[in-house]
Amino acid sequence: MKGKRWFILALIVVVVAAIAFAWLSTDPGYLLIRFRGWKIEASVVGAVALLLAAWIVIGVIWWVLRWPFGALSRRHRRISHERLRDGLVALAEGRHVEAARTLQRAAQYSALRSPSLLAAADAAHRHGDTTRALESLDEAAQHAPEAARILRARILREDGRTEEALQLLAPGADAGKLAPSGWHEYALAALAMHQPGKARAALEPLRKSDMLGSADFTALVTAVLGASLRDAPDAASLTGLWKQATRQQRQLPALLETYARRASALGVAHDALDAIEDVLKREWDPALVTIYANATPPAEAAARLRGAKRWLDAHSNDDTLLRTLGVLSMRASDPRAAREYLVRALAVKPSAASWSSLGDTQSATGDIQDATRCYANAWKCSQGEEIAPDLHEAGIDTAQFAFEERDEHGMPRLPGDASQPAR
Repeated sequence: MKGKRWFILALIVVVVAAIAFAWLSTDPGYLLIRFRGWKIEASVVGAVALLLAAWIVIGVIWWVLRWPFGALSRRHRRISHERLRDGLVALAEGRHVEAARTLQRAAQYSALRSPSLLAAADAAHRHGDTTRALESLDEAAQHAPEAARILRARILREDGRTEEALQLLAPGADAGKLAPSGWHEYALAALAMHQPGKARAALEPLRKSDMLGSADFTALVTAVLGASLRDAPDAASLTGLWKQATRQQRQLPALLETYARRASALGVAHDALDAIEDVLKREWDPALVTIYANATPPAEAAARLRGAKRWLDAHSNDDTLLRTLGVLSMRASDPRAAREYLVRALAVKPSAASWSSLGDTQSATGDIQDATRCYANAWKCSQGEEIAPDLHEAGIDTAQFAFEERDEHGMPRLPGDASQPAR
């Protein structure tokens, strides 16, 4: 594109020169200058050429006169660049004292003052010298006020002065004029101050800027919306917050788990259970399966149990699913099925959660002695021991269980056989 512009400019100059030559060739003009007895006669073309030559000569003389001063300026600029380079390298290598000193010296060159002072403040903060870091930021604020304010907020937040950091960024956030890193600091400070409502205001600007990248932004969304859901005062507020989340956010397992826990505590778990079922159809998550059992109220246990049994087709040897079926069976007033599912879960993988659930079942049916034994086994498992069920645990013969392996599509396969790629 630049070459095309230069070609057009050259073509215009040639055309103008040709027109000027054709115009002046018949009458080049006459110029007469008289001054104190001096007389200069020339054509217009010659006078123009003389003026250009004089301008060039004056320019060369001026350059020669300025050269010594320019040499000193160039040396100062070169040394400052070298100091900035060495200071940034020292900062990256963890030599924070040396980095702060070198960067302060690099700030003596006006063109590098802002980045040098900001980096020097960061180096001083990493060394633990917060006072010196804030002093550097005071000077940097005269040249780069927005960057200095954001860095000051981060230093204050990491130094435990979170409220000051939040107040520092609040005016810019209220006006919607924070830089991406400013929105990030604002969200972190608001979360630390248990004000998730303010932190939510930073999510959309951060999404548009793509500052954090996919993984870090997802983690921040989970933290911010999770805190909002946990602090929801009532069912209406919880439902409103959940509807405000995007479709992608509502599919995040960690966020869905928080929503289900709070919905269960507020007695409105129906929608959360439906959402968990939708996610589990696409992606199996044992943590969500556990939440599904804990959040199901007794009134819905029978219906939810019938749906959860269908998951056994693809996850027949999943101890978490078996434990969930046991908990749902107990809530549906079927202790016999509950014991069978829980014993089978223990046969697959002994765990403290399964032993504890079996203890709850035995206690609810009146077998206090066996319940006490199950609770003891749960404690042992939590301490790292692996307590397998007896051959006739809770009156159920564990030898009857035949465990099969399935591939990622739910198809049975021989033990130890790897899945063959589709052709």
